[in-house]
Amino acid sequence: MDSLCSSLAESLVRGCENWPLPNPPLIDPDFPPSPPKDNRSLSEKGLALLQADQGMFDRHLNIVVDLIVPHRMNLTDDPFEVHERWLLRRLDVLTERLQFAIATEWLAQALDRSCPDTERWWLAISLINGLANKSHGQPVHQGYHLVESIALGDKPGTWHTQPEVTNANLGWNPHAVIPRNTSLIVHKSGSEAASWLLKCLEEGDEERRKLLIEWVRLLLERKELFTPLNLSKILIRRANDKSPEIVSKVVSSLAKLIENDIESGKECIRIIRKNKDVLVRRAMADVLTRLFRRIGPDAIPLLDEMLLDDDESVLAAASATVGDLKFIDKQLWADKIKKLCGHEKAIVRRNLVYTIRDYMEDFEEDERQIIPSLWEDGDEVVLSRLKELLIRMEEVDSDRFANTVMSIKDQNLIPLWSPMEIKNKNRTTAWKKWLEGNGKMPAKYPKPEIHISDKTIGELPELNEALSRLDDMGFLD
Repeated sequence: MDSLCSSLAESLVRGCENWPLPNPPLIDPDFPPSPPKDNRSLSEKGLALLQADQGMFDRHLNIVVDLIVPHRMNLTDDPFEVHERWLLRRLDVLTERLQFAIATEWLAQALDRSCPDTERWWLAISLINGLANKSHGQPVHQGYHLVESIALGDKPGTWHTQPEVTNANLGWNPHAVIPRNTSLIVHKSGSEAASWLLKCLEEGDEERRKLLIEWVRLLLERKELFTPLNLSKILIRRANDKSPEIVSKVVSSLAKLIENDIESGKECIRIIRKNKDVLVRRAMADVLTRLFRRIGPDAIPLLDEMLLDDDESVLAAASATVGDLKFIDKQLWADKIKKLCGHEKAIVRRNLVYTIRDYMEDFEEDERQIIPSLWEDGDEVVLSRLKELLIRMEEVDSDRFANTVMSIKDQNLIPLWSPMEIKNKNRTTAWKKWLEGNGKMPAKYPKPEIHISDKTIGELPELNEALSRLDDMGFLD
């Protein structure tokens, strides 16, 4: 209890550094709110409430201990006796979870529409602000849910939306007309209070700004909160942050930002492209595929820029994204593959083989001579992937295989013939003779017959016959 009181007082004082506190979203007209005069009186009131409500403390303590203590004990054992030393070594975790539980209870009382408690509002908002001091653990997940509840003006744990009723539900009635709330309703004063909390984090130290981006990333899933909380402006400002870690976290939110506001997303990309830190460049390379799917041709300059990078991780991620060009411009895609075939980094040439199958389907004649260029490369990974492709091609399309293998006949084909001889030595020998001009091209494999149902019901066997057949197949003992 003493440790919790000390931590609670520190959190309340820390949360009141951003003064004044926002007004409560819900107000009882019969009991107008009385804002606290200073942070000292607020912390004293919070400690007094904690000490006065011993039942709340005991209830939350039992719940938190049950959550964090490993269940390697008898059900009749007292966890406070058996695990006392284990809990004392993790006192900081225990007090943090207890503070979040208390903040949740105070916020629930403050956002109770039937009887809002404005006194607990000041305590809850300052405590949440004080607990938002690190970018991992409880402040990320539980803190986000509290911020969301504030923005919506609903108690924590409220189901803000309900699924559409379909015939997949047992109680579905096609003739019933029931109004259902399937979208969020943003509370004006609540969104202002949530914006105040986000602003406090944005003006804080690096850890608080990291936590801000984690919250924004989760809030982007709630499209109704995008405009009231000005999430696009927050991300644009943080794209200019001096910390590379924060900017890289902004990069991970670009895809969702573009879905909500494409112009703000492009502005973020423009700002981030100026940042030459390797952490940021790697983060941009990792999301390049998602950007291609959302901004299409506008992502091509990003790809070209990354392919000129000197960091191997950026080159690896960017070259693996080359295949996305085929959805925008197939000629450009093929030309880009041809250009990268001679890249000095092996990882770039290796990543090209993943898109070669699609290239062969669209450019059967291989006018750019990409297959000979990659075969001549001699890299083990590249050759392994090409061998798999050619062996499968020989099975399904002998004519195309003949054209392809003819283009590389002057190179070393032993790596190709060796696995083919294991599979079918006579056919491989026939291919060799044909390639030398001493025989005919091997016959094509017969196409497998595909059964097409005539939508008629066949005759079912008699019961005894069916049981006898199952018995013969070993299904019956």
